[in-house]
Amino acid sequence: VKMILFRKFRVLILMVFLVACTMHIMIDLLPKLEKRAAGSSSSAGGGGGCSCAHTPGEEPRSWAKQRARAGAAEPGWPNKHSLRLLQDFSNEPNSNLTSHSREKVTERAESEKKVRQLQLGSEKRVLMRDTVSGQKQRAVHSFSRLKALYEHPLYKTDLPHLSEDDTLFNLNNDIRFYPKAAGQQEWQVMMAEASTLRSYVTYFFQPCALVGWCYSNYVSFTAMKSGGTQLKLIMSFQNYGQALFKPMKQTREQETPPDFFYFSDFERHNAEIAAFHLDRILDFRRVPPVAGRLVNMTREIRDVTRDKKLWRTFFVSPANNICFYGECSYYCSTEHALCGKPDQIEGSLAAFLPDLALAKRKTWRNPWRRSYHKRKKAEWEVDPDYCDEVKQTPPYDRGTRLLDIMDMTIFDFLMGNMDRHHYETFEKFGNETFIIHLDNGRGFGKHSHDEMSILVPLTQCCRYDCFSLLSDIS
Repeated sequence: VKMILFRKFRVLILMVFLVACTMHIMIDLLPKLEKRAAGSSSSAGGGGGCSCAHTPGEEPRSWAKQRARAGAAEPGWPNKHSLRLLQDFSNEPNSNLTSHSREKVTERAESEKKVRQLQLGSEKRVLMRDTVSGQKQRAVHSFSRLKALYEHPLYKTDLPHLSEDDTLFNLNNDIRFYPKAAGQQEWQVMMAEASTLRSYVTYFFQPCALVGWCYSNYVSFTAMKSGGTQLKLIMSFQNYGQALFKPMKQTREQETPPDFFYFSDFERHNAEIAAFHLDRILDFRRVPPVAGRLVNMTREIRDVTRDKKLWRTFFVSPANNICFYGECSYYCSTEHALCGKPDQIEGSLAAFLPDLALAKRKTWRNPWRRSYHKRKKAEWEVDPDYCDEVKQTPPYDRGTRLLDIMDMTIFDFLMGNMDRHHYETFEKFGNETFIIHLDNGRGFGKHSHDEMSILVPLTQCCRYDCFSLLSDIS
C-alpha cells in the first residue's frame, strides 16, 4: 500500500511540474503569437505595408512585465537599486529616470518625433527659424533695457576729484593675496592658493561690467557662508572673483504674510538686486554691485563644493527636481528645501567687499535697532526723546554719521526693510566715512503697505518745520 501511495505521489509531482512548464511556455509564446497575428492582419488590411503598425508607446507587454510594473507601483520601501537611481544627480535634466525601460521608450519616442519633424516640410522649418529669431530679439531687447538703465543720467553723475587720502587701498600688480595667510573662514582656505587683486577690484568699481561678469563667469567653487539666519552661498569664479549667492525662496508675486514678524521673514534675492539699483538712483552708491543669475544646482553647486554638510542636503523631490536646504537658523529643512526646475534655480550674486586684510571694516549697532522679540519693544519705540540721547553719544555727536543714518532710514523706508540691526564702515577713514548698505534681502516684502515705523529716526531727529516740508513734498 505504501508503494502504491508513493508512486501516486510521484505521478502527482510530475503532473504539477508539467503544468508549470506548460504555463511558462504559454506565457512566453502568447505575446509573440499575438504580435505576429497583429502584424499579419495589418499587412493584409494595408496592402503589404510595414508590419510594425504600433507606436513605441503601444508596444505589447507580456503579462509578466505588466505584473512587474504593477508590483513596482505599489507603495513600500524601495530597494537599493531604486535608491541608487533616485540619488543619481545628472547634469542632463532628462536623465533622472526611475527605470531603464522608460529611458529606452523615451529614446525611441524622441527618435520617432525627430523623423516626423523632418517630414513636415519647409514651412515648419521656416516657422521654427522665425520663432528662434524672435526669441533672440527678445533676449537682446531685455539685455538692452538693462544696459539702458546704466545709461540713465542718474547713473552717470560726475564723481568728485579723489585725492590720495581718499584711497581705501593701493593696488600693486606685484602683490598677490593669499587667503591662508589672512586667516579667513574655511571657504577661503579651500580656494586656490593665490589670486590677483586687479580683476576683483576692477569689477567692484565698474558695476556695469560686473553684471555681465556675474551671470556669465564659470563657477569653480561653492560653499555655505557661516553666520546669518538663512542660507547663503559663497561662489568663487574662474578668475578668482567671489560673490555672495542668495537663492530664490519666493516668487516675485508673493508678499510677506501679515502674521509674520520682521525677523522671521524670507530673504528675497530680487530685493538685493532692486536695492542695488535704488541705491544708485538715489546717488548713495553704498550697496555692493548685485546681479541676477540662473544657476545649475548640479554643475555649479553640488559638483563643485567640498562642504560635506551642504552636499549631504541634496535630494530628488517627488516631482523629479533637484533640491537642497543646507544648514542655517531659519528655513533650512526638508520642508523648506530650495528646488530647481529641474535643476535650474534663480538667485542674486552680490560682489564681495575688499578683503579685511586689505580694508578693515568696523561693525556698528544701529541706534534704532528693533527688539527682535515677540512682545518687548525697543527703547526708541517708547521714548519720543530718544534722538536727543543719540545726538550726545559718539560717533553721532559730530561729523555726518547721524545724517548718514537718516539717509539709510529713507532708503529702508522705500524698500520696506525693517531688518537694519547693524551697519558697517571702513575703519581707515574713522568717522569721516560713509555707511555701507549691506544685507537688503528682507526689503520689498509688502508692495501695498508703507511701514511708517521705519521713519521714526526722521521724525525724532528732524525739526518739525523740516519734517513738515518733507511731508508736503511727498
